[in-house]
Amino acid sequence: MRGDRNIMFSTSDDSAMMKQILATHAHDGREIDVKPLIQLIGDIFQTSPPTAPTAVDGVIVPAAETHPIDALVDKTQHLGFVGVMEAVAYTIHKISTEISYKCSGGADAHATTQSVFNMVSSYTWEAKMVLALAAFAVTYGEFSLVSRFYLTDQLAKSIALLKQLPDILEHSELLKPRFDALRKLFMSLLDLTKCVIEFRGLPTQYISSDTPPMSVAVNLIPTAAYWTVRSVVACSTQIISLIGFGYEYVPSTAEAWELSSLAHKISNILDLLKKQLHLCYQHIDEKRHLEAFQTLIRLFETPHIDNTKILKALIYAKDDLQLLFDGTRVGLDVLRRKNVLLLISDLDISRDELSILEQVYMESRQQPTRPESQFEVVWIPVVDRSLPWDQYKQTDFERLQTSMPWYSVHHPSLIDPAVIRYIKEIWNFGKKPILVVLDPQGKVVCQNAIHMLWIWGSMAFPFTSNKEESLWKEQTWKLDFLVDGIDQQILNWIVEERYICLYGGDNLEWMEAFVNALRAVALEDNISIEFMYVGKSKPKEPQAKINGVIMSKKLGHFLSERALIWFFWDRLQRMYYSKMKQPRKNAGEHDHIMQEVMTMLSFDSSDQEWAVISRGSFEMARAKGDQILKSIRMHEEWKEQVGSKGFIPALNDHLHGHPPEHHCNRLILPGTVANIPETVPCSECNRPMEKYVLYRCCTD
Repeated sequence: MRGDRNIMFSTSDDSAMMKQILATHAHDGREIDVKPLIQLIGDIFQTSPPTAPTAVDGVIVPAAETHPIDALVDKTQHLGFVGVMEAVAYTIHKISTEISYKCSGGADAHATTQSVFNMVSSYTWEAKMVLALAAFAVTYGEFSLVSRFYLTDQLAKSIALLKQLPDILEHSELLKPRFDALRKLFMSLLDLTKCVIEFRGLPTQYISSDTPPMSVAVNLIPTAAYWTVRSVVACSTQIISLIGFGYEYVPSTAEAWELSSLAHKISNILDLLKKQLHLCYQHIDEKRHLEAFQTLIRLFETPHIDNTKILKALIYAKDDLQLLFDGTRVGLDVLRRKNVLLLISDLDISRDELSILEQVYMESRQQPTRPESQFEVVWIPVVDRSLPWDQYKQTDFERLQTSMPWYSVHHPSLIDPAVIRYIKEIWNFGKKPILVVLDPQGKVVCQNAIHMLWIWGSMAFPFTSNKEESLWKEQTWKLDFLVDGIDQQILNWIVEERYICLYGGDNLEWMEAFVNALRAVALEDNISIEFMYVGKSKPKEPQAKINGVIMSKKLGHFLSERALIWFFWDRLQRMYYSKMKQPRKNAGEHDHIMQEVMTMLSFDSSDQEWAVISRGSFEMARAKGDQILKSIRMHEEWKEQVGSKGFIPALNDHLHGHPPEHHCNRLILPGTVANIPETVPCSECNRPMEKYVLYRCCTD
């Protein structure tokens, strides 16, 4: 603020003058509603702006009105305004008379200003400003009425003659610079006064006078009041000085310069106060958001009869509107006492990410009487409020909204910032969509059911954390669990207990060598084996090129759609995160499924080839590409064990007996998912893996 003081004060005398003004302030506790009064002052000025009459062909034409008189809405008849005027009318008259008297006598501007402050010592600072403006509005209004009607109204003409105004009004072009400067200054005074009034209206429960942005403003407001009254004195002087001048009147550039200089000073003070007002509103918003956030926390900790109160607090707490959309607007009553799945995402959610939820949801609508169908889904879009909402975002939102078969919030603007904070901090929403499950009473029974939905589909109903835990306890690692239903051929092969080889990577030379070597070994051992290429989550080679090589070289089957490959790897990631949430009996407990999931994910993350060979559902052997190809090529060493143990057990024994001399495993997890573990054991040697930070841009 020290640097800003130089804008307002040029000498040490100014500081001394402010001390004199502060000494006059003795607020006695009275409060008046100045808003109707400031509105009336603005109406007076807007109805008749300071513009002199003009001459057309020698005939004086009154200045054009900004608004017709009869268009001015009468806002003065309500009891509140009448009461205010009864309290301050005499004070306004005294101020107007005092300024007119002293300006006519050539009194010092500061002395006149101090005299006014002595008269309004018991009022608040903003009331002092409004009363001074009202006094000038009276002076200006009288002048405006005479100048407007003195050619057409005998009373106005008589008053103009008494004040010797006709001569000067007939040379109105001389007055234009003065009136332009007067208008600019007065508009600045109105804006400054309204800003000071706005400070008075700030909610004291969220901001006090000693809060930094407010305390700065409190110290600055007396200065704003001083220069407002000082400017009113200058404006009044400009009007009063016109009385008695005739043809000899020669306008002084100093008169217009004084008004312009004051307007500049007022504008600087206004800028400073607006900055503090903005900071005050930021502080208030933070306090309100914190209060709303804490209210949400308490609300979710409190038992409820149904979910209505919770849903209203989450979606829109201010009114009972039709807040949901499913082709038409509907109210929250459609969700009352139902299991509700809250799909929370930004506008970048993809069709692939929606596909599984859409499949489960459509199944539930086709068989509505099943217990597993007793749920509703609501999309809650979370957008960055700091960025402007443009037509592109509106189009994206509407495209997503109309493509979803379930309910959605009517518009993202309905979601309160405190709710967004709760979603991010308590429910750990980052970039990836989450699916928060509320029971019929509004209790959160799972903070993110999207993982179990991807893994088990409708079998996961009612999508609670307890259900997720029980599903894992019943689950075993087998091929049909690994592949789920991504390809019907694989499921048929499993039922037929065929040998199946899933393989991945994008080294085309290895793929050809491996498939041909394994086929030769299978032929030698008199077994039939089916091959299925399941790709990579982030392939280096185009998928179409790899598929073309597989077809041309007859290297087996491949997943026909890129979305199926994405789902295969994304589902494995969701298995990992779902498993990470599960309780363990003790730190040393071995989790076979977790081990296998991490192995598969490390295969994909390590940019190496890999293969899983299985028979039926349970017999499985898996290894990285170079290790398993080496064992296949060393078939002579273990083929005698095939007859007694079986092909896969014999292969497993050889793999375990010939571990790689060196291994380098990588596990890449998306940073957009909450609760990334601090330490992760290697899937091969069980030692803690080193943690790195990877930044990746991939538009595939």
